[in-house]
This record gives sequence, C-alpha cells and structure tokens, in this order.
Amino acid sequence: GGKRCLGVFSWDVTFPPALGTGDISRNCTEDGWSEPFPHYYDACGFDENETESDNQALYTVGYSTSLVSLTTAMVILCRFRKLHCTRNFIHMNLFVSFILRAISVFIKDGVLYAEQDGNHCFISTVECKAVMVFFHYCVMSNYFWLFIEGLYLFTLLVETFFPERRYFYWYTIIGWGTPTICVTVWAVLRLHFDDTGCWDMNDNTALWWVIKGPVVGSIMINFVLFIGIIVILVQKLQSPDIGGNESSIYL
Repeated sequence: GGKRCLGVFSWDVTFPPALGTGDISRNCTEDGWSEPFPHYYDACGFDENETESDNQALYTVGYSTSLVSLTTAMVILCRFRKLHCTRNFIHMNLFVSFILRAISVFIKDGVLYAEQDGNHCFISTVECKAVMVFFHYCVMSNYFWLFIEGLYLFTLLVETFFPERRYFYWYTIIGWGTPTICVTVWAVLRLHFDDTGCWDMNDNTALWWVIKGPVVGSIMINFVLFIGIIVILVQKLQSPDIGGNESSIYL
C-alpha cells in the first residue's frame, strides 16, 4: 500500500521512579509500522482495567451541575443591588473560587486525558505544568474562602463594633493572596528539586506540604472557629438579657 519503513523504531519512555527505565518499540512490517509494544499501560506500570473513566464521568457531572448553579447564583447576587453587602460579597468570592475550581478540573482533564491513547506515560510540557499550578491555586483559594466564611461569622459574633469594609480588605488578601504565595513557592521548589512529568504526581512529600500544610491548617482553624461559634450562640441563647426577638435570631 505504499507504506515504507526501515528497521526497528524505538523511543524512551519516562517510568515512575519505582519501575526503572526502558523503551517502547515498533517493528517494520509489510503493512508499515506495527503497534507500539509493550503497551503504554504495561510499560508505565498501569493496569488497563483500573481506569478512572467512571469516576471522571461522575465528578464531571457534579462539577458541571455546580458550575451552572453557582453561575446562576452569581448573576442573581450581582443583578440585585439590595443584596450587595459584605456578607454577600464574601459569598460571591466563595462562589467564584468554586467556579474556578470546576473550570480548572475541566482544563486539567482536557490536558491530561485528551491524548490518552498516545500517552508516553507522563506528559512533561510547560503548558501542562502551568495547568497544574492553576489547578492547585484554585483548590487552595476554595479552601481559604471557606475559611474566610467561618472567620467572618466568628468575628461578627465577637466584635461589638465591626468595621466590615476594613475587614473585607484583609479577607480578600487572605482568600486570594495566601494561595498565590503558597502555589508560587511550590512551583519554584518543584521546578528546581522535582521537575518530573506534568507535576500531577506528588511523590516528594516535603514539597507537597507547601500546599497541603496551609490547606490542612485552614481546615483545623475553621473547625476551632466552628466550635467557638457554637459556644457563643449557646451562651447568648442562655443569657437572661436576651429578649424573644433576639433569641429567635440567634437560634
């Protein structure tokens, strides 16, 4: 059929550290080049039966539903000026972080799984690494705005005079600024000390804690704030100075 080839064509593939090194080859046949062997799944240590297609489809539906709902909520909050207040501004930033998280997941899947059949075990491009940096930034921002929600409610209950605008300025810095610093530090360290693959694997535990540590810390602090909020509300409900209307509000 006019197909021509010479010899045996082979190329190196990147293996996980535990699997060593090797190559994948193609033979020259009368019909042209043969299929690559061994298969990428075998060469890279993957089990073809252990695919994540079902999980991917499930969370894609979930993120899509979330994206539509949050976008609708954002339109409502932006459209009606009566809803413009510090509390709703914080909600809007939280919604944006959820929206960005969903978008980053779709982009990440598009990059990592678009050419799954022609995958050379691990993609290692600047674009792919940039997508992973963006993904981690969105996830961190999401957690930190959840933390801001708890911090705002706690401060609202504790502070007698609450300068909301001034606090909102610092909330914005914490919610968007802290993830920026952490992810930037992680990317620089990853580039210098663990620049392998697409940065989607986190075999270096020490580097991974640059992102994981602040997220875990925000969750733990948020839990403490939650306990504090419950204690304050119970105290206010049990106070003899609280009238019927105030009691119903706190309840």
